[in-house]
Amino acid sequence: MPVDPLWNSTTALELAAQRRPGALIRLGREHRSWTLAVLGDRIGCSPATVSRLERRTRIVDLALVHRAALEVGVPRHVLTTSLAPPPATATAATRVTASSRDAEEDPMRRRTLLTATAAAGPAALLMGLDDALAATPAAPGAGPIDGRLAGARTLYDKGSHAPLLAALPDLIADAHSAVASRRSLDQARLSAVYSLTSAVLIKLGSNDRARLTADRARTWAEISGSPLVAAAAARELAIVLRHQNQTDAAQRLMSSAAAELEATGLRTDATAAAYAQMLCTLAYTAARGGQRTEALAMTEEARRAARHLPQVVPTGRLFNLSPAAVDLYAVGVHWALGDAGAALDAGKNLRPEQFPTAERKARMSTDMARAWWAWQRPEQTARALLDAYRASPGEVRDRPAIRGIVNELAERHPRTCGVRELYAAVTRA
Repeated sequence: MPVDPLWNSTTALELAAQRRPGALIRLGREHRSWTLAVLGDRIGCSPATVSRLERRTRIVDLALVHRAALEVGVPRHVLTTSLAPPPATATAATRVTASSRDAEEDPMRRRTLLTATAAAGPAALLMGLDDALAATPAAPGAGPIDGRLAGARTLYDKGSHAPLLAALPDLIADAHSAVASRRSLDQARLSAVYSLTSAVLIKLGSNDRARLTADRARTWAEISGSPLVAAAAARELAIVLRHQNQTDAAQRLMSSAAAELEATGLRTDATAAAYAQMLCTLAYTAARGGQRTEALAMTEEARRAARHLPQVVPTGRLFNLSPAAVDLYAVGVHWALGDAGAALDAGKNLRPEQFPTAERKARMSTDMARAWWAWQRPEQTARALLDAYRASPGEVRDRPAIRGIVNELAERHPRTCGVRELYAAVTRA
């Protein structure tokens, strides 16, 4: 398809190089002689929102930027250039004194120190990730991205949140460097890196950071054109929206994304698993919104969609759903609807060996613990949380809601069997 000469002009190329997508949107709008109101009507927002979008240098809503840019005709390769963080500049070696260490430390050295201190826990590593999200560091070229992304997913599946956070800044940097190729596969990889980043941030309760990375994942997924990667990114964004109490927006997003995926025909186990998992997410989101009928109907639809999936999920998939995993989602759906008895009944036949990863085994136990806690059974709650901790300490220690239950157990039932052991294990870590 021929590109409008406007986008090969010096002005357009300079705006892209300066990382000013808003200015590019304004250039395209004015080229079409559209008012702010016209563009706002076309992308579903007010003229004031369009004006802010065009004037801002800091991107707040990447999905809206992407939609507006495509509406005014910004070519994808120009938009991609404008969205890339500014390249890192080499930092001269400095002599760091005790008084100036925080301000002058070399960024590469800082990341090395952060990696070395991963044992300090996820909270101490978030500042390193913040740096990478604010301005992508110099790409270290640490090896093929596919293998490192697989390794990062393995850390997630183990619940090893601190080592994963330590690895993400360099992985983000290399993935951003790779998209200079403009290949859809590299763009899909970058989206997958951001989706994984969002997933671990959600675990830690860092919802504002997770919203940022989920938006980036969705933008790069749309640019790549990969249905599976787009589904994964939409799911992470919907989960963030749910955690931010925007259940209606989360449901609309998931419904649309599930319909788009279903339209592909679901001809492979990978797409069928993705579709079923999105239905599970829709069911849980509906339950959190108090929509009982829709939540239960979606759960049953997910069961039907997953019935032909393998019991053992192949490694390396974006969506690792199995029929047993749908039953685990049902536990969460009933718990969210306030029916602890139904949640316990839904999970009564679940066993750790049905789940291939430590994260999922621990998630089974934490979901059952939440149901036992709602059922006012402290001993069973403590036992389930101890099982979760033994499977994956991070799933208990790092998740604010689960750690909150541990603290409440210790405060209200300190003499209950297992509570003292559980509290000591979590607080010692």
